[in-house]
This record gives sequence, structure tokens and C-alpha cells, in this order.
Amino acid sequence: MSDYIVRAFAEGGMVRAFAATTGDLVEEARRIHSTSPIVTAALGRLMTAGLMMGAMMKDKQDLLTIKIDGDGPMRGMLVTANNAGEVKGYPYEPAVILPANQLGKLDVAGAVGKGTMTVISDLGLKEPYVGQVELVSGEIAEDIAYYYASSEQVPSGVGLGVLMNQDNTVRCAGGFIVQLMPGCPEEVITALEDRLKTVGSVTSFLKEGKTPEDILAWIFEGRELKLTDKLPCRFHCDCSRERVERALISLGSKELKSMVEEKKPAELHCQFCGKSYLFSPEELTALEREAH
Repeated sequence: MSDYIVRAFAEGGMVRAFAATTGDLVEEARRIHSTSPIVTAALGRLMTAGLMMGAMMKDKQDLLTIKIDGDGPMRGMLVTANNAGEVKGYPYEPAVILPANQLGKLDVAGAVGKGTMTVISDLGLKEPYVGQVELVSGEIAEDIAYYYASSEQVPSGVGLGVLMNQDNTVRCAGGFIVQLMPGCPEEVITALEDRLKTVGSVTSFLKEGKTPEDILAWIFEGRELKLTDKLPCRFHCDCSRERVERALISLGSKELKSMVEEKKPAELHCQFCGKSYLFSPEELTALEREAH
């Protein structure tokens, strides 16, 4: 099954909901970054959340960045997504290994540790909107829900999961976000809260072969639910030689001059996709002239 997101409304627009299956793109990130299972799970959860949050934005040029900085051995990770179903991300430390947690599962919270989550929404305005919250669990889903409640005053139910195969490849991944809009009736709020409390793990749904549509149908069983659209999603990095050149120029003439004086080619790697860009001394000299 190819990765995709479904968007939906319920209760006459008083509730909006998103659900996604992301196993292929999480596996792609695992392959690119050679992540250990615990890092794959953490990054996969954040990328899945980023995709659904990106799907909430209105315009194609809008960009969402989520940055986690923690004191655990992973140190953190960064994910960027847009509203076209494209996401990219990387962990600060890809090869963390920890014992299983008390439930016998991957200890994502232990790998992330305590710290902060920063959400940057670039909507094409003069300044991007930046919200930052303390991590409440390091398990990612709870942290996303806390961000919405505290920074945007939007009560949200969030579920995220990544299930690994024994060979450390990704078996399945996905998640959901359910949000209450202003004016949502108290009866609906209480019923949804009670229903969400009975949700097991997202991976248990996915392991049973449930689709994003099935997950939302289960959450809203017996209630009005309208699926609005289905959006394919993928791991996509938009790096290019031109972008790397602009980044080098932004370093300034002084920095570039010192690189030129080494009389060696400079090789730069994209942190998101691992692609390498090689610049000869002559090319660095030309860029140094542009930086003046």
C-alpha cells in the first residue's frame, strides 16, 4: 500500500481529523540515515505528525518545520513538511541503542529525553510563526497534542506509531490527529475523549491491515464522519546544487576566501537526503566573488 493521508470532518465541521499510513517513507528515511530501530521509530513518528500538520496548511509554498532538542542520546531531530504530502527529516544521532522500556517496546522517550519542541510555520508572511513547548513525554504523540493545546489552544487527540520487522526494516507506520474546533458541543467532546481513551496503539491498527479510513471510522463509530480528500505522501528532499551555492554565498566572502585558500575541492552533504555536492577551487573562487 502506497503512503497517503486522508482528511475528514465530523459533527458538521465541529471536529476535523487526519489519518495517514507512512510505512514506505519511514523506511526510506531509515535507509538514507541508517537509523537504529529506536531512532527509526522516533523519526518516523515525527515525520508522520509533520505530514498531517503540513496537510492543515492552505498554500503550496507554506512550510512546516518541527525541531526537537532533547538531553537523551538521540539529542534531537528535525522534520520539514508541506501541504502537498512531502516530508523530509533527519536525526541528530542515527545509531542510538537502548534497552526496551517497561512495556517491552522501543524506548523512544528515553532516546529523546527531556527538552523542547519548536514548531515553525512559514506561511509566506514577513516573519514565520514560531511556537515552542517543553516536551511532556518524549513519546512524540503526547508532545504534539500538548503543543496544540498550549500554543494554538486547539484540543487534539494524537496517535503515532512505527512497527519494525525483525531485520530492522519498517513493517508499517502511521497515525491520526483529531482536533476540536471552537464551539464544539460538550457532548461531542466527552464522547470523543472517551473513545480516544480506548484506542490501543496505532501500530495494532496497522498490523491488522486497517487503512487510515478504517482508523477514522473506528474513532468516529456511530457518529457523522465525512472524508474530504486523500493525499499521496512521500519522503522528498528538494535540495539542489543551486540551493547549496546560495548557502555557500550566504557564508560570506571571508569564510569562502578561507576555503579557496586551502586549494582543495569542498564537498557538502545534504543532512536530509545524504546527497553530496562537490565544488572545485575555481567554483569556490567564483562564489567568493559573488559574496562580495
